[in-house]
Amino acid sequence: QVEAVRMALSEGLPIHFIDRDTSGYPLDYSPMPDPYAVKSIGHFLYSQAYLKVSQTHTSFPEDTLREKTVAYHLQRLSRKGERILFVGGLSHLPGLQDLLHHPQTQVIGRRKREGVGLAHLHKESSQEILSEIPHLAAAYERARSSDGPDKMDRLKIISQLINIATKNHWKKNKEELSRTQIRILHKFARNYALLTGYLVPNFYQLIVAARGAADDNFAYEVWEKGSEYPWQTEEPGLPILHLKGEDIFLDQKRIRFHRRLKTMRRRLVPIPVKKKKRERYPGEWRKEFKGFSICSYPPEDVVIEGYGHYLKKKAFEIKSEENSRIEPFMCSMMEGLDIRETIRDWERGTIYVKAERPLKGKVGSVVVMFHADLAKEGSEENFPWCVTWLGEHAQESDMAFYSTPAGEIMGGPGISRCQYGGFMLTYPPMRVYDIWKDPFFDFARNKPERLLMAALDYCLEKHVVYMSATPPSGWCHSMAARLGKKVIYLPIGSFSPVTLKKIRQFHVLDGHPVRKYARKYI
Repeated sequence: QVEAVRMALSEGLPIHFIDRDTSGYPLDYSPMPDPYAVKSIGHFLYSQAYLKVSQTHTSFPEDTLREKTVAYHLQRLSRKGERILFVGGLSHLPGLQDLLHHPQTQVIGRRKREGVGLAHLHKESSQEILSEIPHLAAAYERARSSDGPDKMDRLKIISQLINIATKNHWKKNKEELSRTQIRILHKFARNYALLTGYLVPNFYQLIVAARGAADDNFAYEVWEKGSEYPWQTEEPGLPILHLKGEDIFLDQKRIRFHRRLKTMRRRLVPIPVKKKKRERYPGEWRKEFKGFSICSYPPEDVVIEGYGHYLKKKAFEIKSEENSRIEPFMCSMMEGLDIRETIRDWERGTIYVKAERPLKGKVGSVVVMFHADLAKEGSEENFPWCVTWLGEHAQESDMAFYSTPAGEIMGGPGISRCQYGGFMLTYPPMRVYDIWKDPFFDFARNKPERLLMAALDYCLEKHVVYMSATPPSGWCHSMAARLGKKVIYLPIGSFSPVTLKKIRQFHVLDGHPVRKYARKYI
């Protein structure tokens, strides 16, 4: 109906509002077929199919009064001899057709309503009460303009929304969704819509699918972009109206985004609690960040060192398992009974034991790759900041890494939040020259190879652990063999993504004095 009014105004055609002004109209939750079907079968067949299945639909007394009012005004307007286009509810069509065959009299009712005014809907209200996804409504407005496309497809627009949210998720959180996750998201949303009798998912179903396929952070990006109506303004020149779904009796479902791990237990806290210091103006902390004498945050150092030791132990366990062999029991139980092989050969009555061959050497370096950052020509690097840090004491390793730049995202005064693209740990500390400036590693073709080459060169033991989504190249294995080292590859997919997500984020402090108050912000 709104579009009919807009078209009439643009064409200079007269508009007549002929429905009955009624109060307290009962809410009708009768099921309607998904309007997306109109795209495939057309409006006529869609309406015809609905009228067939809605013959038993029970109407309210107020519906009869509305239909008589509309029929009276249609007959009155038709006496002028002009063509009339009526735009109204499909469920009222059978009643109107019967009434138009007989002369109608004007129904007594309210003709003028007092206290009616024009207001602008607040941004937060438009995110909640619009009957259509705001992103879809915005796409319709663009398509309606002269430079927009002639046809719209709801599924394609929803797919575009997911793609935009995926890019924003990568930009803010440096987490990339796989094709499998995107496929699961669309399948989940489609099945959810079909369960409720629709062909296309609504906004709530889409957000639930995004959270199920990824996490709350990605679901929030879908909601934030999907609920964005670009023509909102802070000074509309009209009174601003705040409305919630409860105010207009919408059938709502509430969803909460847990973007951070929340403490479920109640704890005693010291009072009075001092509030965190806030920026006096946007970008204040970023402007004050110098970056001349940076240092790490010690609690995060403990975590990263602990994870490095865990990877060393895990690599030894895996390699020892690969070196073990199963043999029949002769005179020694070796490392224990092998139940699986014994049961498999139960008919022969042979008992099998496991014999392990110890792995020679130890692990001296660990390399972890979250993102290879293989930038194409003409494109910017995602992790351009390359740094080498020396251990501050004997229990810390020397570290080289590439990450997002320090000073871009601030978590507090003098505290920058970054994300690793990859890092290398080597033991013992205080030995590593800046590997990013060392010409000895210039033959490396990319950042992962440079980190692995440095790990091999500075490793004092026989083995280097390399954890990544893809194994090291044959060239790297060849170089390791020349140096008398071995690379133990660990697929990153076999480790907990929750743990990896925690250790991937770290903080850079603008000098050692910042460590005194950093715990208040991290």
